Amino acid sequence: MLAGVLYCASDPALAAERATAGRIVREINNSHPDELEKRMRLFRGLFGKTGASFEIQPPFQCDYGYNISFGEGFFANYNCVILDVCRVVIGVNVLLGPCVQIYTALHPLDPAERALLLESGKPVVIGDNVWIGGGAIILPGVTIGKNSVIGAGCVVDRDIPENAVAAGNRCRIIKTQ
Repeated sequence: MLAGVLYCASDPALAAERATAGRIVREINNSHPDELEKRMRLFRGLFGKTGASFEIQPPFQCDYGYNISFGEGFFANYNCVILDVCRVVIGVNVLLGPCVQIYTALHPLDPAERALLLESGKPVVIGDNVWIGGGAIILPGVTIGKNSVIGAGCVVDRDIPENAVAAGNRCRIIKTQ
């Protein structure tokens, strides 16, 4: 899975790991707003690596959790989704607006492979001091350079260099079968 090659997501060991993460996430999302210490303990147990100080507003969702790491000063607003079948590495002082989604999961373009329920993934890297506006979607394999800003509602399908402001969308036919 982490190597980016096709794997079976219904593998019992992976299903058990997703279930474990799901239980932790459910407890976080159902916690009372006053239960900050409990929430932070649960988040620290879920993620691969965290900074000493960070804030994530529930609800939050992820696949495994242990593939996610972020630095000091990380903030994720409500309804953040991180599909972490591959590594998601987030720098220091990164801000995510509400409903930001980060995807590492990929499904085959070939319908026969898709029917076998095979999938793969590509890691996502977000540099230091990045701000990602609400509703943005970061697609598998993308790297966002430090000090950059991603506009609200963007679908980021390619690398963004350091110190850039990126906004807007495009969806076009790239291939017919």
